[in-house]
Amino acid sequence: MVSTDPGSRPVLSWQQLADSVHHHLVEAGADPVAYFELEQVILSEARQADYAKAFSQRQVKNIILVTRKKESLSIHIGPFSEDGKIILTTALYGITGKDWDDAGTQLAGSGKATRSKNLLVIDVPEFPQISNQETAQSEQKFLPRNPLNLEVFKLGIPLEGSSAESGSLSYFRYDLLGKSQEAILAEQAAQKFQIQSIMESNYPFQIEWLTEAKTNEELVQDRVQFLLVKVEGRQADLMKSMGLEPIVGEEGSKTVVKYYIKLIVRDELYLGPEWDADEDWQLALTNFLNNLKK
Repeated sequence: MVSTDPGSRPVLSWQQLADSVHHHLVEAGADPVAYFELEQVILSEARQADYAKAFSQRQVKNIILVTRKKESLSIHIGPFSEDGKIILTTALYGITGKDWDDAGTQLAGSGKATRSKNLLVIDVPEFPQISNQETAQSEQKFLPRNPLNLEVFKLGIPLEGSSAESGSLSYFRYDLLGKSQEAILAEQAAQKFQIQSIMESNYPFQIEWLTEAKTNEELVQDRVQFLLVKVEGRQADLMKSMGLEPIVGEEGSKTVVKYYIKLIVRDELYLGPEWDADEDWQLALTNFLNNLKK
């Protein structure tokens, strides 16, 4: 999975970056069967689960994450989790260099001690599509309306960077990789304060802060039947992944935040009656909560 900062120079698309790093991965003993843009995979929990299903069918054993920042390139490797989380931790084996050749050469050097068992490795990267037919089952769960019974059960709110979040993949995005634990905790504290202020002004029902991973059964026992989920991505991509007609042009290419509510017991995802995403997460959350009253 590839994530590249569009501000990096020289300018490379994520496919061009995959092509540049591919021969280094092969030299290190890897057999990269498919490349995907990380930002596309993490658009939503449902989409991530669809990719995981496709990976299981291809008998994928490991995930390689290539992250290009303005000043460096990192390659991280970890075992496939065999479920929608895709990886279980951010503590993966990693190499960082000034560019793809530097990092790739380091990785290839570390792999020379082990003889590769790969016999039919392709010479060029492949970019298969996870088709609409494969993802339709999950994407149909997105409902353009509000959930019922919010006043009866608690709304769980996972904090970003906590183990309560659905996965660790987003950590390897070019704009997030490398943040210290202290910075993450400070951002969590500030985020909780900001969310709390917005919730107190716009949400009259009970909430539950989630900082530790819990099973659905444990959440339901605590009377948490709803989860507030935040996703971020290109507006057109988000809308398409949620079964909506995407906005085109400059508006569609903007990176926005969208909130929705997941009903745990039926695995249903409620988008609300109006599209209310925004570049500013606080406005996106305020818009979503106001639309819950409709």
